[in-house]
Amino acid sequence: MTTLRVILDEVTAAPTGGMARYAEELTRQLIATAPRGSSVGGIVSASPEPDYARLAERLPGLTELYKSPLARRELAAAWQHGFTRLPGSGMVHATSLLAPMSRHDRLTARKTQTAVTVHDAVAWTDPELLSSRQLAWNKAMTRRAERFADAVVVPTHAVADELASRFEFGDRLRVIGGAPSSRVRPVADASERRDRLGLSDNYLLAVSGLDPRKGLDALIAALADVPEVPLVVVGSEPGDAGRIADSATAAGIPVDRVVALGPIDDDDLAAVLQGASLFVQPSRAEGFGLAMVEAFAFGLPVIHSDAPALVEVAAGAGVVVARDAPDGYPDRLAEAIRSVRDDPQLHDRLSVSASDRARAFSWRDAAEKVWQLHADL
Repeated sequence: MTTLRVILDEVTAAPTGGMARYAEELTRQLIATAPRGSSVGGIVSASPEPDYARLAERLPGLTELYKSPLARRELAAAWQHGFTRLPGSGMVHATSLLAPMSRHDRLTARKTQTAVTVHDAVAWTDPELLSSRQLAWNKAMTRRAERFADAVVVPTHAVADELASRFEFGDRLRVIGGAPSSRVRPVADASERRDRLGLSDNYLLAVSGLDPRKGLDALIAALADVPEVPLVVVGSEPGDAGRIADSATAAGIPVDRVVALGPIDDDDLAAVLQGASLFVQPSRAEGFGLAMVEAFAFGLPVIHSDAPALVEVAAGAGVVVARDAPDGYPDRLAEAIRSVRDDPQLHDRLSVSASDRARAFSWRDAAEKVWQLHADL
């Protein structure tokens, strides 16, 4: 029996974030598509017992789970410096840059192979958008991947092109994208759920935290030129509501026009998507745009920035807003929002385009490509 061991730390570290959703969805389909004679195991840092139980519940079919004695911070530091190898040998697939990478002969030691995932190239294209700690980690681990990884998975050709221009990955780069979540589906009690969350219908929706990469500040500022339409923000940290309210106040926006829900469960997210009139992804930098793809799956008209990965993923299904001349970015976002809001035909056309575009993405297809990648190695 051949076992593909998947590093699942993103699921236990931040179970409601995009990285966690990516790792969980991909692993579920790796289990479902495992070739005959193959199985899927998991690897996690030292975690509370409820985290292990959640993994077992969400990923039935894992044949083993290696629990590191090191907590996430210590494990990340150890792997960054080349310490702490995993027991045994075999195939390891990391759903992020968190991976044990060390020197080995890729030509003869084929029983040992490690593939890592680089979700974006922000550390090189827009380093000012990262904290010093995030920047140092990303750069150090990408350099280790250049030296030691057997394969590097990226979500878009835009990220592949950026990395290829800076590193000697050669034919080790593979583009394997994500897909809409299988856990976020339309719900019958959507209206009741929105009432409980304090939402009326026909609002703008963004899935964003206060990370500068996400451009939420520009979107809030844009509301000054889009009268009356409320903005609902999902996915920020629980403690971010006050800072989001401060951003609204600074932009001259009534605080009640910006509703920060923080992280919510999948059924509530579905209800929020069902009640929105428009989805906005104002990211200054992205590697894929998973939230945008999920909005497509709900048939929502989408406005997004001209970040290359978003343009690639949307493929013309959304309205593109240029990020250059940053001082004018909120004005351009506002103009795009008004154009869709005030033109029912454009709104309906974008809705149809969104649903069509969502069909291009499949977690099963992504999993089959990962299995093929490891077979090729």
